[in-house]
Amino acid sequence: MPVETGVQTLFLATGVRHPDYSWIRGHGRNLAAGTDNEMGSRLRTPVERISAMTTSRAGRTSHTSRTGGAGGAGGTGGAGGTGHTGRTFEDLVAEAAAASVDGWDFSWFEGRATEERPPWGYARAMGERLAGASAALDIQTGGGEVLACAPELPPLTVATEGWPPNVAKATALLHPRGAVVVASPEDAPLPFADAAFDLVTSRHPVRTYWDEIARVLRPGGTYFSQQVGPASAYELVEYFLGPQPEENRTARDPERARTAARKAGLTVTDLRPVRLRMEFHDIGAVVHFLRKVIWMVPDFTVEAYEPQLRSLHEKIGSEGPFLAHSTRFLIEARKPQA
Repeated sequence: MPVETGVQTLFLATGVRHPDYSWIRGHGRNLAAGTDNEMGSRLRTPVERISAMTTSRAGRTSHTSRTGGAGGAGGTGGAGGTGHTGRTFEDLVAEAAAASVDGWDFSWFEGRATEERPPWGYARAMGERLAGASAALDIQTGGGEVLACAPELPPLTVATEGWPPNVAKATALLHPRGAVVVASPEDAPLPFADAAFDLVTSRHPVRTYWDEIARVLRPGGTYFSQQVGPASAYELVEYFLGPQPEENRTARDPERARTAARKAGLTVTDLRPVRLRMEFHDIGAVVHFLRKVIWMVPDFTVEAYEPQLRSLHEKIGSEGPFLAHSTRFLIEARKPQA
């Protein structure tokens, strides 16, 4: 499975969206590069958009930190030790705490975190489907980065987003392409007429409202989505939060998505799960990731978790990168012809 050395896809999950992520409390490419990873899945070959979080959407190659060489394991870095990057805990954490976490830009992770990318190439496959559509809707578009990558957009292209900072980013990015961005809460009914679109897409949605997707799809229309799978990056989650309940670990099972789609009247034509390797090369990457992908450790602050962060800094310094695994699944479903 290819590994990105960029940063776009590092994790999720990915533009960071807003508020309530309690459902995933325990919820490549280079994290800095991509679009298909956990990190916004916008990390590319260095880490496709991290989870891309590792998932970002870009793709470069380098395991060396821009400021210090995150590649090899060196000395331990004691309480304020330098660890394998040659930089102190305080320096790395301060840099990560000061970095912007707006939108789905994961370039900060370049050389500091990596994640395998899913084998199906979501952005490319989405672009192919958009080229053949007449009316398309991208749900929870984040900052609009994935949709904007499409070479060709349908005559009618609409995107929804619920987090105000991302609405502004998506508007600036997509309006020049002729797409309309609609500010819409993620838990509200879609503000569109029945059978309005022949294609609905969504990358790393917080939740999937299958009944609403089925309602706005035209007969014969398609829903195409890459989603975060069960227990994604749980090595990192459980490092900070401890063991998670089994219902949290299995909450995003792709078979549950298949069942929900069928109940909404859709026919699932493709369902592919995958488990992807993620690596964090310094403690700054961990801090920035948890600040950006806020649903992983919902109450995260450096102050609240300083003991765990210091311990992890020393572990990375003595043993090498912190290893985790993101999970993703691709799902495609069609609305039957009337």
